[in-house]
Amino acid sequence: MTTDSELQQDVIAELKWEPAVNGTSIGVEVKDGVVTLVGEVSSYAEKLAAEQAAQRVHGLRALATEITVKLASSHQRSDSDIAHTVANVLSWTVWVPEKSIKVTVEHGRVTLSGIVDWQFQKQAATESVRLLLGVTGVNNQIAVKPRLSANMVVADIEAALKRSALADAKEISVSIKGNDVTLSGKVHSCREREAVAASAWNTPGVHSVLDKMTLDY
Repeated sequence: MTTDSELQQDVIAELKWEPAVNGTSIGVEVKDGVVTLVGEVSSYAEKLAAEQAAQRVHGLRALATEITVKLASSHQRSDSDIAHTVANVLSWTVWVPEKSIKVTVEHGRVTLSGIVDWQFQKQAATESVRLLLGVTGVNNQIAVKPRLSANMVVADIEAALKRSALADAKEISVSIKGNDVTLSGKVHSCREREAVAASAWNTPGVHSVLDKMTLDY
């Protein structure tokens, strides 16, 4: 088992080995396997590189970062300038849906918000802006909410009916408008009707369900 002293030395060595990091500007504290990085760096990119270097070290249980980013005067930009650049870069990033991300900047720290369909789109947004000149941090508050589809709702309904040993969903029609679902077609019992409606409600992303199904005994 790696001792705190050994872990500290290993992290220090890894920081010195990482070419993107000025290891002499970062202090390393270790207690019970939890590593804390302290100090001051000249860019957000260097801060990220230091975190990634520390996380590569075997024996680390958790990482806390107390590194501050102090930009050189030649790298400092106004929040307005950074915001315009971030917005442009996001519009050029192929994986990020157009106009889906909102950008705010305060003291060089970029906050991204909005809604995307996939996790890789959320990650792409961060990756595309975190190394921009003048950025001191990125707070990614983008929510991942898959776009609702009729196939998704039908699959959930079929699974619910199968679990309940009820009829299949072949006679159920599902239509989608935004996040609103309309159910129509035939069901053969009140229990089946309740199961179909409940499964539609339980599908991620559904905001409302309109029941137009008819009973066919």
